[in-house]
Amino acid sequence: MEAPEFWNDPIASQKKMQELKSMKDDVATYANLEAGYEDIETMIEMGYEENDASLIPEIQEMLDEFVMTYEAIRMKTLLSGEYDRNNAIVSLHAGAGGTESCDWAAMLFRMYSRWADKKGFTLTVLDSLDGEEAGIKSITFEVNGENAYGYLKSEKGVHRLVRISPFNAAGKRQTSFVSCDVMPDIEEDIDIEIKDEDIRIDTYRSSGAGGQHINKTSSAIRITHYPTGIVVQCQNERSQFQNKDKAMQMLKAKLYLLKQEEQMAKAAGIRGEVTEIGWGNQIRSYVMQPYTLVKDRRTGVESGNVDSVLDGDIDLFINGYLKWLSLGCPQNMAADDE
Repeated sequence: MEAPEFWNDPIASQKKMQELKSMKDDVATYANLEAGYEDIETMIEMGYEENDASLIPEIQEMLDEFVMTYEAIRMKTLLSGEYDRNNAIVSLHAGAGGTESCDWAAMLFRMYSRWADKKGFTLTVLDSLDGEEAGIKSITFEVNGENAYGYLKSEKGVHRLVRISPFNAAGKRQTSFVSCDVMPDIEEDIDIEIKDEDIRIDTYRSSGAGGQHINKTSSAIRITHYPTGIVVQCQNERSQFQNKDKAMQMLKAKLYLLKQEEQMAKAAGIRGEVTEIGWGNQIRSYVMQPYTLVKDRRTGVESGNVDSVLDGDIDLFINGYLKWLSLGCPQNMAADDE
């Protein structure tokens, strides 16, 4: 920062400032852990010396806080992938099932929105398509925050919901599926060649709610990559050119991950790519009737508090996935209880 040319590039200098803040935060967290550990030891010694059992609840509270902070910083050490520190671009697509699946997609979007809010991250919708009657048919959004991709890569795959459908007059249980795709927002230029003849670029009118530019011009962009069948869309930016640049950036990121997956025997950092949104492909099941259970088939991590999970408390599953990755991704998938 003391170098004369440091501030010549505002974007680069801003990134360095953020990196410095992250390092300072980690050092401060470690110092607090060290101090907290010593405080707990002191309280335990006091309890023994004075034979004072009334200190136990206070010690337990201090210990719980210590473990929570320790686990949080330990999880950060598992985020060592090339793009784990980057922002994340998440796409949700409703599977077969009509309105019920569209409603499930809306529920998942709310879950990730609440999670991002609790983390202090910002969330920006890049493209969305509403369901015909209710919910969301598809949506792409960007989550901005340190290690956003590192955390959210755990969510890539098919999510399954079992509940009594509010859209079914007979009150029968129904199973719905939504696919979730996650990729890092890679800002730097990636060395990926995209031939003009391999893509089709379509423009269309944005489907967002109002705004000076929304719905008035065909500024939204859809790019189809013929060799892979990958489709990316963006309608959030102010101009067609900005939407095109963002969509091309997203396409390059997806092609980069695909290339990486082909080259690696174990694509641990980009697992979860699915071709069918249906039975047997789900990574996680959310059961609301006749009992309540959320269970991750890869890691075996589960929670009986479905409401809390759908309200954004998904760190239990994210942490479980990161631990699972660090162990080399054992292939035994946990069976669903349903």
